[in-house]
Amino acid sequence: MFLISLHGQDSCFLSWGTYITCLPKQFFSQLSPSLCASMEEPQKPNEGLNLSTLSGQYAASLGMNGELEGKFHFTDTDNYSYPNARASSGSAVLNGYDTLDAPPNYDFYSNTEVFGRVRRSRPSLFQLHSNIEEANGEGQGSPQGPEDEEKSAEPAAEPTRFGWVQGVMIRCMLNIWGVILYLRLPWITAQAGIGLTWVIILISSCITGITGLSTSAIATNGKVKGGGTYFLISRSLGPELGGSIGLIFAFANAVAVAMHTVGFAETVQNLMQENGTSMVDPINDIRIIGVITVTCLLAISLAGMEWESKVLFFLVIMISFASYIIGTIIPATPQKQAKGFYSYRASIFAANFVPSWRGPEGSFFGMFSIFFPSATGILAGANISGDLRDPNIAIPRGTLMAIFWTTLSYLVISATIGSCVVRDASGNINDTMAFPTTVDCQGTACIYGWNFSECINNRTCTYGITNYYQSMSMVSAVAPLITAGIFGATLSSALACLVSAPKVFQCLCKDRLYPLIGFFGKGYGKNDEPYRSYLLAYFIAVCFILIAELNTIAPIISNFFLCSYALINFSCFHASITNSPGWRPSFRYYSKWLSLLGAVVSVVIMFLFTWWAALIALGVVLFLLGYVLYKKPTVNWGSSVQASSYNVALSQAVGLNHVGDHIKNYRPQCLVLSGPPGFRPALMYLLYLLLCFCTTTKIHIAIESASSESHVAWLNKRGIKSFYNGVVADNLRTGVQMLLQGAGLGRIRPNVLVMGFKTTWRKDQPSLVDNYVGIIHDAFDLQYGVCVLRLRDGLDMSRRMQAHSKYVKKKNSANDFIQIWPLTDFPLCSANPVFEACSELGLQEGELYLLQCAVILVSVDPDAVLAVTQPHTVFRSRQEKKTIDVYWISDDGGLALLIPYLLTRKKRWARCKVRVFVGGEIQNMEEQRAAVMALIKKFRLRFHDVQVLPEINEDPQPEHIKKFEDLIAPYRKNAINKDGEAHEDTIKECPWMVSNEEMEKNKTKSHRQIRLNEILLDYSRDAALIVVSLPVGRRGVCPSPLYMAWLETLSRDLRPPVLLVRGNQENVLTFYCQ
Repeated sequence: MFLISLHGQDSCFLSWGTYITCLPKQFFSQLSPSLCASMEEPQKPNEGLNLSTLSGQYAASLGMNGELEGKFHFTDTDNYSYPNARASSGSAVLNGYDTLDAPPNYDFYSNTEVFGRVRRSRPSLFQLHSNIEEANGEGQGSPQGPEDEEKSAEPAAEPTRFGWVQGVMIRCMLNIWGVILYLRLPWITAQAGIGLTWVIILISSCITGITGLSTSAIATNGKVKGGGTYFLISRSLGPELGGSIGLIFAFANAVAVAMHTVGFAETVQNLMQENGTSMVDPINDIRIIGVITVTCLLAISLAGMEWESKVLFFLVIMISFASYIIGTIIPATPQKQAKGFYSYRASIFAANFVPSWRGPEGSFFGMFSIFFPSATGILAGANISGDLRDPNIAIPRGTLMAIFWTTLSYLVISATIGSCVVRDASGNINDTMAFPTTVDCQGTACIYGWNFSECINNRTCTYGITNYYQSMSMVSAVAPLITAGIFGATLSSALACLVSAPKVFQCLCKDRLYPLIGFFGKGYGKNDEPYRSYLLAYFIAVCFILIAELNTIAPIISNFFLCSYALINFSCFHASITNSPGWRPSFRYYSKWLSLLGAVVSVVIMFLFTWWAALIALGVVLFLLGYVLYKKPTVNWGSSVQASSYNVALSQAVGLNHVGDHIKNYRPQCLVLSGPPGFRPALMYLLYLLLCFCTTTKIHIAIESASSESHVAWLNKRGIKSFYNGVVADNLRTGVQMLLQGAGLGRIRPNVLVMGFKTTWRKDQPSLVDNYVGIIHDAFDLQYGVCVLRLRDGLDMSRRMQAHSKYVKKKNSANDFIQIWPLTDFPLCSANPVFEACSELGLQEGELYLLQCAVILVSVDPDAVLAVTQPHTVFRSRQEKKTIDVYWISDDGGLALLIPYLLTRKKRWARCKVRVFVGGEIQNMEEQRAAVMALIKKFRLRFHDVQVLPEINEDPQPEHIKKFEDLIAPYRKNAINKDGEAHEDTIKECPWMVSNEEMEKNKTKSHRQIRLNEILLDYSRDAALIVVSLPVGRRGVCPSPLYMAWLETLSRDLRPPVLLVRGNQENVLTFYCQ
């Protein structure tokens, strides 16, 4: 939509289609002398348009003493002061003189406050551009007060910041190392063999490595707040995908708490079993220990001891690794040999290098799905980017180093355990042989003097890396250290997930993308801790702990994490491919195509793991995506989807330049002169029914703050496809001329001008009538079609909207607020509207203030426009089985037929029957009807009722001619003075008057309009809509009052809406295929 703002140089105010008036001089006496002088002073040739009234940021208010106060102040001495503007000493250093202009400063771009320091603000363009030097002196801003200096001098409290090692690398390594490392990696090596285990590890590391590169790029493209993965994806891809993946990622972290806790409980249960202790049975023991453990972890999280716990866990894990490596070198004792450990042996390495699948999980992707959760946890650094000393360096370096070291540790452990321990062993020290032989002996242990054939054949072996999950403890030099390492890895990962899940969920709740979850977003304490989300994550973890089976929980988590990683990689690819200027990551070592590969591989592996789980995960994503698309939350994060939409729209618009216009592709693209859309809803809903692109104009003098936003919101809420913009012009016709020539982009340009009928043309000053008719002439000159809509009760619904406005209080009351309100927006239609406005508002004549050609009358809440229940219009309601009567009197190219056809395609008007009326002769009625019917049939419009009107050529009734003459009488030249000399003066002063010669030249057309109105009254009293050809008045031959009299006569006394239509005489319908 296009917004025309009229800024005049005098005290005259123009309201389109309503009135023109000039305020008396006593109103200007309320203004300061210099302001009045500036308004009377003519504009200098080298000065541009005065746009100061467009600055909605500077609202004016009425204080207790009657002065206007606000962001700028007008005092009795005409001094201007800016509370937030201060001349910077830095500007004097850089520029050599003191000025309001400020040098670059961090505070200008930051949206956060620093405790203990006053945040500086950049001077606005209004402050820099306005002529304030005469009042305050050159470059004088408000000096910085001593209190401000004192506050500025206070050093800001600097929170503890982490480097890349302790802040990112250690956190990521602790999250990556977990239960799978100690309890399942030896078992996976036994199943898949060392070779395929390395393939699984490397593929997992490639996925996490590519995701780490993508994460580094996204995280260094701006400050990442709380929310981790959700924040990264939602701010990159938008709320549609970001919201769904945030919910899934928070759930996955809650389930990961259960997985790591079950691993911890499983280790404790094995220790109890080795010592002959049990509470109930193995499964229930794991459940009991798991619930107790996760409860303790919840207490640790709420107490805030997370970082101290991480340091301790990391040291324990490193010590356990050292104990394991040392244990592989120490020669094996007989007890360890009975359990399958023989130190490094080439034969054991060769035997364990190839796979040996066993059990229901015995497959490559089965092992992959169990192992993959051990490669996750790479986002721990990005989650705390706000606490890092230098996130741009710390996140990429720490994340990638964590992936490297953990991958290396997995490769080393799988190779060493596969080189030292056989797959099956009985643990019985009596299963030795006198001489090592392979005769009648199965297994690699035979060549070392051990015979485990009996348990291998009976599938009863309890040791070996295939059967004993605690193989690393058995190999270790000090077994309790491995147990301590298991505790450290499982508890640290569980603690990290238990902290991450509530934080992500809290961020999601605060964005209010989904209903019923806002309860969990409430924070407590100075750190805004989400205690309610903690309890929700705890409840989910307990539910999955009750499964008590690690191999069942791990594949569930794998799909959720792969889904998250796929979207992270796609976010990086999408942000890169859109070439948005806002995509400027500090980390440069990434590739958009590598990110796309990572996204595709992640999705493929999801289906290879568990196809039904992948379908569920994608189904949840699509469901949540559809919900957000349906609800359309009011968030604006500058996502890559927005950038992509802009690129696609721009490319398509440019592409249309290579496509020639064709009649088959013609559609009405309307430039609507509606004023505020909510004030003339009938015009807007008509265009909505036509399914056409439209631009709406609002003609006024001064712009309120947020007025354009409220109007756009009004249109968007009702699904009206339109554009809205602002144009500053001296008067209505000039503004419309600018829009007629400049509206649109490329081939997406308006081709039809839509406006309301000027019902007050007889009360308005003749110059306004001349401008109104001149707009129609301008549209025809520029090859526009024209539509004029008239309703019986009028189009302007502003008086009903007026009840929802907040009127001005008396100026002596406290907290008075008066906002700039242009006359053209004020709902008045009388000959002298200003004084009526005063009486309606209860103001005296002297209480009306004027500021730069805008009357300060009333303050309207922008949200009130949206909250108001819109008046009922015929175009909003469902129509019964009525008729749309089309009077195709003049062939304009088919626009008069196309518009009714488009209306009947809408559900609300689908039951209406279209009747087409054409002029004709009584002796050839059937032939003419058949000819028109054949033509309409070729157009495939499905109009089956055509009526010929031979009576259209008859003379109108005398009483109706008399009414027309009375209507035009005030504008006749001979009505003023019969004297010849005076008559010449009248011609010069009033060129819009209608002469006898002009009346005689247009007599036939005048009688045609009178007769046509008689026919409309006879045939279309009960129609739902009347569409009739708009008469065309020749420029210079048909005066403006005469033309308005035609429109008035043609459409008066009709109950149905009347739409006067005239195309540009070019075909808009065709019956050809090409």
